[in-house]
Amino acid sequence: MPIDNRSGTPLLYGQAAPLSPSINFDRGRSGHRTPRRLSDEDASHEAPLLAGARLAAPARPPNARQSSFRSRSPAENARAAARKRYMYASIFLVLSLVSFTLQTELAAWVQHAGWNKAYCMLYVTHGSWSLLWPCQLLIIRIQKRGLPWPSFWRRHLWLVRTTAAMVESRDLDVVALPSHRVVDTDAMPSFASLFGIFGPSTGYMVRATSFITCSLTVAGLSWYIAVSMTSPSDLTAIYNCSAFFAYAFSVPLLKEKLRLDKSFAVLVAVAGVLVVAYGDAAADDGQGGEEGSSPSGGQRLLGNLIIGVGSVLYGLYEVLYKRYACPPDGCSPGRGMIFANTFGSCIGLFTLAVLWVPLPLLHVTGIEPFVMPTGRVAWYLFLSVVMNATFAGSFLVLISLTSPVLSSVASLLTIFIVAVSDWWLTGVPPSSAALAGGSMIVVAFALLSWSTYKEMAEEEEHKKVVDISSGDDSDDE
Repeated sequence: MPIDNRSGTPLLYGQAAPLSPSINFDRGRSGHRTPRRLSDEDASHEAPLLAGARLAAPARPPNARQSSFRSRSPAENARAAARKRYMYASIFLVLSLVSFTLQTELAAWVQHAGWNKAYCMLYVTHGSWSLLWPCQLLIIRIQKRGLPWPSFWRRHLWLVRTTAAMVESRDLDVVALPSHRVVDTDAMPSFASLFGIFGPSTGYMVRATSFITCSLTVAGLSWYIAVSMTSPSDLTAIYNCSAFFAYAFSVPLLKEKLRLDKSFAVLVAVAGVLVVAYGDAAADDGQGGEEGSSPSGGQRLLGNLIIGVGSVLYGLYEVLYKRYACPPDGCSPGRGMIFANTFGSCIGLFTLAVLWVPLPLLHVTGIEPFVMPTGRVAWYLFLSVVMNATFAGSFLVLISLTSPVLSSVASLLTIFIVAVSDWWLTGVPPSSAALAGGSMIVVAFALLSWSTYKEMAEEEEHKKVVDISSGDDSDDE
């Protein structure tokens, strides 16, 4: 019986009305959990909150997960969110380092073996990025194999389209698309519909893909031109000098603050690159023609200048990608990773559809006659393409989770790895300059990593992330 004009009807009783993505506000933040349908098992544990008498709380199911962060302070939650992003970033950092090193050695072998087709190799390798989205979709599908295909496909497109809306608006607070605009559940994924996956943001993503791909293509072409003109160690060192230019472009484009510790770390990394590239140049000149396969001094200098221009453009590409193709800071790591590989496929598809035009022109003019690779060269070229696609996907995810500056400095670690690889392949140990410069780069990376980690924790604390689950985010596939 009602007491004090209060209703005796429980506030929460029975199964709540299910919420669908079509009417849900999805903020995509770390720790945000999208409302889900209640199962029969969930309903069986529900009880009225008010029933006119004090009731004991129902026992929690033994397998149920609870948030381990609800009782923590905002500072602890912020550090947990930063650690989670860094954990994912560390995995893709290792993958990118290994794949880049293998790609460098394989590409150098292919070109030194006689198949010196810089633009054709660029077209094939960057075109292979189009496989990132299908491979990612296959992996996610295997993980979610118990989910019916229409539900899986609808959820995937809804996630990508809402993330694209976040990228375009630079705002995590977006309203999910109406269900009839989300997806045709009977449709199958295809390359023809790849850009259409972005829904209302398709026009924006096409424009972003166009100018980002052009910047990447010019930078990448300089890499393939210089790879046969200089040594792999110099190639890796100078190309990765893009860390300095990435930081320079980040200030006006990303509104990044000039921090003394970060600036010092970048300068130390660039100094280490210069030590590796030029520290023992005099000794190399004095030993003149001991290795007939080594590039001459003039050719090596020209190759270094070409790759230097590519370094500037690659730094610009990294910042443009972060600014115009990555979700805003605070987006859940899983969502960011999925969208990074989806955008990488767009770059590959744009390359295949548009950048084939110079190929027949180069063949007719005799600048780069096309010759089909065969035998061992074709096999090594295939492996180089696979390693490039692996590196591209990992590096795009790394930039999305951290920053272009940290990603660029992290890739400088390949200098040590490539130097060791050269030692193993040629029998020539790393020089004292390579060891000294590599040590400077390692120190710079450690300083920059700590600075970036503190910066991410400060940003997360400022945003007051207070609802982080120990399980998977529902934003993730």
